[in-house]
Amino acid sequence: MAGKSGRSISAQSDQNWKKRILSWEGVLVLLFLMVNLFCMVISPSYKPVNVLREMPKYLTEVFLLLPMAYILILGEIDLSVGATVCLSATTACLAGNAGVPFPIVLLIGILTGTACGLFNGIAVTLFTELPSMIVTLATMIIFRGVAEIALGSGGSVSLKNNQGFRAIAGKIGPVPYIFFVVIIAAIIFTFMLSKTTFGRKLYAIGSNRKASYFSGIHVQKIRLLVYSVAGMMAGISAMFLVSVLYGANTTTGSGFELDAIAMAVFGGISTAGGKGKLIGAIISAFIIICLRIGLGQINMNPQVILVILGTLLILAVMIPEIGKNMKRKQL
Repeated sequence: MAGKSGRSISAQSDQNWKKRILSWEGVLVLLFLMVNLFCMVISPSYKPVNVLREMPKYLTEVFLLLPMAYILILGEIDLSVGATVCLSATTACLAGNAGVPFPIVLLIGILTGTACGLFNGIAVTLFTELPSMIVTLATMIIFRGVAEIALGSGGSVSLKNNQGFRAIAGKIGPVPYIFFVVIIAAIIFTFMLSKTTFGRKLYAIGSNRKASYFSGIHVQKIRLLVYSVAGMMAGISAMFLVSVLYGANTTTGSGFELDAIAMAVFGGISTAGGKGKLIGAIISAFIIICLRIGLGQINMNPQVILVILGTLLILAVMIPEIGKNMKRKQL
């Protein structure tokens, strides 16, 4: 509307830009810039070309982060995605060594992951009294156990012909193909969560599953779909991981599930369900990746890196709670 001076007055508060900057996502962007500056100071080798060269092995975890965020928003958890990566990588390598054409090898690996996710989805929807953490803990043991049986006494398999996987590990200039695939996947998952009815249903289920059911949302179908997609993304992650490792072993994908959960929680996704934005989780993923690359370039002990990441995760959980307590005291 127009004021007495003739100037138009916005109906929106001029504090919106401040809220965006002070939001958790805004803080993460600032932290991302600080982490990169810190890495450039401590490591002379921390340059865009070198970072992009080292990124592929870390970007595979982002494929797991995207559906893991959906699962956490549902108020659930999936501990089996790392084992799914292991089993998918194993089946793909064994199929490749058996002379199966490369496109079929990729399909076998992705379908293996999808089947694992579907199995999880069926289990959590059929046995609703069991927490998803218990179900996926059991399937984590099962999937990795099957992979170990398939790998035999050696516990590993190397590709006899890695030409196909070498192709998907290619680059456009200095930028690896996986980077573009991750960005496309991130855009799709973000759009689905923030701009569609499906995304609103996820938040509703995470906030109150019973109320969502009585409001007409097909809760179990959505849960089944999300777990299946998580398995599919684990299969895709495995294919890109094989393109880096040219093989698989019993430890392939080990700890990936914890990294995906850490990235999501650090990005502001609530483990209680119904809260969080995927964009924050994606930014946090790149913060952790850049920090790992920078610290790795100065040969820092991997265990120290884990301590630093664990500390950041604790701070990510504590800071919002401290803010809530301060607001309560002011009231």
